Amino acid sequence: MQYFKPESPYFVGDCMPFFHGGTFHLYYLADENHHQAKGGLGGHQWAHASSTDLIQWNHHPLAIPCTEEWEGSICTGSVFYHDGTFYGFYATRFLDRTEKLSLALSNDGITFAKTQPNPFAVPPEGYRPQHFRDPFVFVDETTGEFNMLVTAALADYPLDGRGGCLLRFTSQDLRHWEVAEPFHIPGGPPGYPSIPECPDYFFWNGWYYLIFGLDGIAHYRMSTQPFGPWLRPAVDTFDGSRLAIVMKTAAFTGNRRIGVAFLASRKEDKDDGERMYAGSTLFREITQNADGTLGTKFPPEMYPAPDTVFALPCTPLTPGASGSAKSITLRAIEGLEVAAIDQVPHNVQIRMDVEPTALSADFGLWLRGSGSFENGYQMHFLPYEQKVTLNQQAITSVDGLDRPFSLEIILKDDIIDVCLDQRRCLIDRCPERTGSRLFFFCHNGEVTFRSIQIASLT
Repeated sequence: MQYFKPESPYFVGDCMPFFHGGTFHLYYLADENHHQAKGGLGGHQWAHASSTDLIQWNHHPLAIPCTEEWEGSICTGSVFYHDGTFYGFYATRFLDRTEKLSLALSNDGITFAKTQPNPFAVPPEGYRPQHFRDPFVFVDETTGEFNMLVTAALADYPLDGRGGCLLRFTSQDLRHWEVAEPFHIPGGPPGYPSIPECPDYFFWNGWYYLIFGLDGIAHYRMSTQPFGPWLRPAVDTFDGSRLAIVMKTAAFTGNRRIGVAFLASRKEDKDDGERMYAGSTLFREITQNADGTLGTKFPPEMYPAPDTVFALPCTPLTPGASGSAKSITLRAIEGLEVAAIDQVPHNVQIRMDVEPTALSADFGLWLRGSGSFENGYQMHFLPYEQKVTLNQQAITSVDGLDRPFSLEIILKDDIIDVCLDQRRCLIDRCPERTGSRLFFFCHNGEVTFRSIQIASLT
């Protein structure tokens, strides 16, 4: 299911992971032609796949389909289990582009039946009717009261365009809901979207977490109290890529947490990274640091051991480059040193340990390269700036780049996916270049790439 896409013309939209009884459910919006169905309303429907081990997956019939002409789209929501019943909360986008809340029930989490009244909730007075979606339900364990967070926008807010919020509702029975108050108003800097979308909320190892998307990018806040005050960590996103959209999470066996986003497709006639709605699935394992902050890594079940490790030739291109295809050292005290591994297949997994000296300024890889260091997708490690870049994507506040770290890379079709030191990830779609050279470079510094393994994808 990693990088999964249905058969054309369908794509994966917003993902809604859910875990119950040892089974990991992935509900997602089945998208047709990048939000173009039903005159641009989306025409989305809830698709569904499930697994107990993240390896073998069952694909089920549509969980919540469009069944009425007035349903312009079955939008994002959440699943909640209580007293033997699965509650599928979602938003319906109407033909006039207003949004209202709906509910479907199930006994098995597979077959859902819509309830009446449908919809059951409309935007309350003082909120804009075009923003009322993405319901997420959780229970306050201290009181037993049910809570629902909804993407909303205040109609009258003192700052222009800054009234986007997560509106909170409360209930005693999951059927009748009362308006409480805006749970979170992110505001956003000037020129940045302020509508918080696709909320997620969970408690994990002593911390409460709130996740919401801004311009599709998932941000998180943390607190030791169930309703805040919320702290913004230094790095409040999961992946640096603008293509990893609205990641939401679910528990998994062994006190683990799995995040799922969709990896947006790029416009075929653009080479500047411009994205379209919907694409492929993107799974991450969420990691928790000692201070409660979160990171990401590749879920190990989704990257099994390779059946073929390639023995490839290595070519030092400059005098300060030496080694073999398994270990390369670049001594570039002043200047640039480069080596290449040749005949790299198009789809592979690459693993290595990177050992820079404390004074290295810039080092990294060029992937799918060609020529004499002429072309390739550039990945730079910049210790002084605490920054890693991949093509047009970047992650910042990356400490430890002046010390040894591990590196995993997946090259699959147009996807380049990177995991740094089992704690930060970075991904991009890179369809243009098809070269078979893997360049290693260092500028003003010294670095050794050890235990290099280039292997088949299984």
